[in-house]
Amino acid sequence: MQSYWRLHKYPIIFAVACILFYWSFAYNLVRTDFVKLFMLFGAIFYLTYKIIQFEKWNFKFLLVIGILFRLVFLIAEPNLSQDFYRFIWDGELIKNGINPYLYTPDQIMEQGSVTFASMNELHEGMSSLNARHYSNYPPVNQILFAIASILGGGSVMGSMIAMRLTVIAADLGILYFGRKLLQNLNKANHMAFWYFLNPLVVIELTGNLHFEGVMLFFFVWALYLISKNKWLWATPVYAISIMVKLMPILFLPIFLKYFGFKKSVVFYTLVILGCAALLIPFYSPVFIDNYTETVGLWFSNFEFNASMYNVVKKIAVTYYKAKPWELIDSYGSMLTKAIIVIVLLFAFLRKNQKLDSVITSMVFALACYYFLSSTVHPWYVVFLLGFAIFTDYRFPLVWSCTIILSYYAYSNPNYKENLWLLAVEYILVIGFFIYEMIGSRPKKLYFFKK
Repeated sequence: MQSYWRLHKYPIIFAVACILFYWSFAYNLVRTDFVKLFMLFGAIFYLTYKIIQFEKWNFKFLLVIGILFRLVFLIAEPNLSQDFYRFIWDGELIKNGINPYLYTPDQIMEQGSVTFASMNELHEGMSSLNARHYSNYPPVNQILFAIASILGGGSVMGSMIAMRLTVIAADLGILYFGRKLLQNLNKANHMAFWYFLNPLVVIELTGNLHFEGVMLFFFVWALYLISKNKWLWATPVYAISIMVKLMPILFLPIFLKYFGFKKSVVFYTLVILGCAALLIPFYSPVFIDNYTETVGLWFSNFEFNASMYNVVKKIAVTYYKAKPWELIDSYGSMLTKAIIVIVLLFAFLRKNQKLDSVITSMVFALACYYFLSSTVHPWYVVFLLGFAIFTDYRFPLVWSCTIILSYYAYSNPNYKENLWLLAVEYILVIGFFIYEMIGSRPKKLYFFKK
């Protein structure tokens, strides 16, 4: 024991400090206190970096502290997001035999057609925006909400704990398949810990109960199966990933050259059939209209932590007297078309004949989408970070650190963003991205040909 302490003294001290900082983050922080939030996050990020630097080959040590970091949040109420109230609400509806895609929470409250123990608490806890719109969470996500509600026994805390354990299990699955995939790609498998121990991942997923990690688990599992040439088995897993969060559907065209035309047709067909099978239990004649209406809001109504959009908005409002509410609607429509074109460019202009090239194309495509998007919540970057570890690019890791600056918006009552802080965030991220493209490895100037 003494010899172990002598060999690992500093990493152990750093890990204990991280646990104490996570405890303060979970139980003694309100999101309006940006200074405390920033200082805690910065300290944890630095200490985590040092821990991985010292112990990157010590699998058991990093696994144990990663689990301990997450268990700190086990009974904590999320303090940076209200979304969990809607998650539990949808789960309670399914438990009571109600399709969550057919009624808004406000409609349910007005009709009084169904009641459950935590009904008023959940409705009051969720944002008014959430309460007046239909659910936008895909079917597998809904199933997980329902399981959490059943296991929670009608208690909000019980449901939170059940969801939290699901998220932790998904992160463990990512670590398991991620290390195997890294080995298959001839990369150092300790890179998986840059995801598993990343403070953004721990705080936004385990702490704030976002399900990007569950989506990423099935996505990484599918990539691992593809790397083992078990691509047929990968199709239902990939479909489940899409039905947790829709984002993986964006990458389907990028597989075209990797599989070849015939295999791609089979792969796409099976993935689509898998998605349809998961959707059938929730289908109704009005489902499509309700769902597309809500999803469309994310492209045409919201703005948070944007980069390119803020530049366009500043120019349009200042010099062309554009109305912000009209601008974001037009921008959202253009963004959808732009990202389709960008994905197709990466699908057809890059060779994508090796899996590492396919994953790199995915990183580029998703990064472009986020750089152009009008809304980039911190937990969105978790997905980008999660599969960027399988490439040579580290700018998503930089982003996982700097994106905490976006939370300044919650430090004032009117949620006004500080554009200077956002500028610092994106200058560092985009600057590091450009450095990786043309600075450290000149051959990456020709990434479309790789």
